[in-house]
Amino acid sequence: MGGGTSFLFWFLSMTAAIIVVVVSGNSEGDALYALRRSLSDPDNDLESWDPNLVNPCTWFHITCNRDNSVTRVDLGNSNLSGHLVPDLGKLEHLQYLELYKNNIQGTIPRELGNLKNLISLDLYNNNISGTIPPELGKLKSLVFLRLNNNHLTGPIPRELSNISSLKVVDLSNNNLCGTIPTSGPFEHIPLENFENNPQLEGPELLGLVNYDTNCH
Repeated sequence: MGGGTSFLFWFLSMTAAIIVVVVSGNSEGDALYALRRSLSDPDNDLESWDPNLVNPCTWFHITCNRDNSVTRVDLGNSNLSGHLVPDLGKLEHLQYLELYKNNIQGTIPRELGNLKNLISLDLYNNNISGTIPPELGKLKSLVFLRLNNNHLTGPIPRELSNISSLKVVDLSNNNLCGTIPTSGPFEHIPLENFENNPQLEGPELLGLVNYDTNCH
């Protein structure tokens, strides 16, 4: 009787663990499939993205860790067009979001600020517009932020100055305005990484200039 009870407990525990993995996998798969539906993919790079699979770890351009959680999305230079989706903010283990050199339009979803493990956000060389979401300041693991060669407007969010891990920032060739932050990680970012923003007025003078003057 005791042996049967122990086996039943083990069986229920294993079943519960499998359910957790499947639900997690499906959640990430749903988020990525939402991205696929929002993109035009003439080269069929996303053909393997089958929402009926238990998790997306077998999909091309997706990397997972040993727990089958998505850690990388590598779709740079893939001839994609369309827009990003808020669902990407559900990929809580994501470390690398590589979507550079495509024809992606629309705005940067503020939900990307939920990606607490993100190390690299590469959206450069697209047609992304709108502002840089202040929510990106919550990305406390971020090292690389490359948003250059888009159509971004508005000020550079000061929230980014609080990301101590940030080493590389490139915001050049946009339509940003205001002044360039000089505190925190921005102290070591070369000015050339902000060039060709006609309304960007140069490094801010702390305490002397309101950085977002005439900048909305």
